[in-house]
Amino acid sequence: MALRERMATGTGFALGGALFFLLGAAASAQDASNYPNRPVMMIVPFAPGGASDFVARIIQHGVSDILGQQIVVDNRPGAAGMIGTESAARSAPDGYTTFLGNIGTISINPGVYASNMRIKPDKDLAPVTICADTPSILITRLDFPVNTVSELIAYVKANQGKVTFATPGSSTLNRLEMEIFKKDAGLDMVHVPYKGGAGPAVQDIVGGHVDLMFTTLSSAMGFVKENKVKALAVTTRERMTDLPDIPTMYELGWKNLVTSSWQGVLVPTGTPRPVVDKLHAAIAKVLADPEIQARMRKGGAIAVSSKSPEDFKTYIDGETAKWGKVIEESGVRAE
Repeated sequence: MALRERMATGTGFALGGALFFLLGAAASAQDASNYPNRPVMMIVPFAPGGASDFVARIIQHGVSDILGQQIVVDNRPGAAGMIGTESAARSAPDGYTTFLGNIGTISINPGVYASNMRIKPDKDLAPVTICADTPSILITRLDFPVNTVSELIAYVKANQGKVTFATPGSSTLNRLEMEIFKKDAGLDMVHVPYKGGAGPAVQDIVGGHVDLMFTTLSSAMGFVKENKVKALAVTTRERMTDLPDIPTMYELGWKNLVTSSWQGVLVPTGTPRPVVDKLHAAIAKVLADPEIQARMRKGGAIAVSSKSPEDFKTYIDGETAKWGKVIEESGVRAE
């Protein structure tokens, strides 16, 4: 082929590639302008009754109204949230599958299940916005013979290896909170991990089948208010306005137990940016509604949103690094 022919052919390829890119961008913009034109699924990787399900169902109707299409909450529990996470990550990147992830599925699982995960949340899922910040609460079954954290420590030390604590799974913030507490207080307890999120674990505390646990406040608030469990402390720095009589772990001297979970919406990587922006705007608007904020607070969560998807990505990266270090130092592994 002559040099002129090769140059012409190369130019043709370049122009063709540029045209393809422009057409693709135009198509994405057009798709976004028509988005959504059918119901949008929101995968929640835990069973009903937990913090993630609570948040998803609070924002569900408002986002549906703004987008003009129904948001369908789809609970897919199992494997510490990895079943739902993988399903979301492998879905078509078209905006019709969204994912309500949390600190466990996005920032803790990669450290605990490093060799078992078939997807990588930081690569296969794209952040949209954080939705809620949820502190934890230390609860016991109603007939457990302690009423304070100091009494709990004394009781466990007198019964080392006999007291049971529940968690929503090995790779959860609540598990790591208890590991920190056990280590610092010198306690030996039996771990009872649950599948499907906090809901089933809290139910067994209520039923008296397990002794105690750290759990997200939104998962336990109703039971605390109804006096179906004992609440010993919360993990906020200052006392909660809705639970003024319950001390904080911080004021009791546990400075490293100012902790909180979070929930946020993500989509499969490759979802067109105009679609991501449309979802971000709709969710942020719902979270700014005073009525939604009040409902969140009543349920033990704080409504928050990210300024942009990039801000949420930066936040996730920081959380993953922070809890990865705790996992490494505590030696927590999948059970």
